[in-house]
Amino acid sequence: MAIQRTFSIIKPDATKRNLTGAIVAKFEEAGLRVIASKRIQMTLAQAQVFYGVHKDRPFFGELCDFMISEPVVVQVLEGENAIAKNREIMGATNPADAAPGTIRAEFALSVGENSVHGSDAPETAAAEIAYFFSGLELVG
Repeated sequence: MAIQRTFSIIKPDATKRNLTGAIVAKFEEAGLRVIASKRIQMTLAQAQVFYGVHKDRPFFGELCDFMISEPVVVQVLEGENAIAKNREIMGATNPADAAPGTIRAEFALSVGENSVHGSDAPETAAAEIAYFFSGLELVG
């Protein structure tokens, strides 16, 4: 098993409801370690670049508006198979399909307000981490 790093965002719907600690606890209980974390107010420009892969999709504007509506917590998680483990802990994008005990099953309000984002591949994780964190901020 390989030690990996992955990127995570605790989204506006969760920070607004003070769920940051409960969500971080789920990551840590599953064996992931938070090696970098900061609470930020994402700008529209940051959201548009970060979610640029979706720029031609009908929900792009709504997604960007949502992501700048409240502060978010961006973080780097580390552990064995961190990318897959993080995605398992998050649960399905649609909370109605998310397994019991997952973050989205417990905390998501809807498909759009689903409390968390997580990288889907090593390349994505590396790019997403670099977008929000400098190497000096990553303390493992």
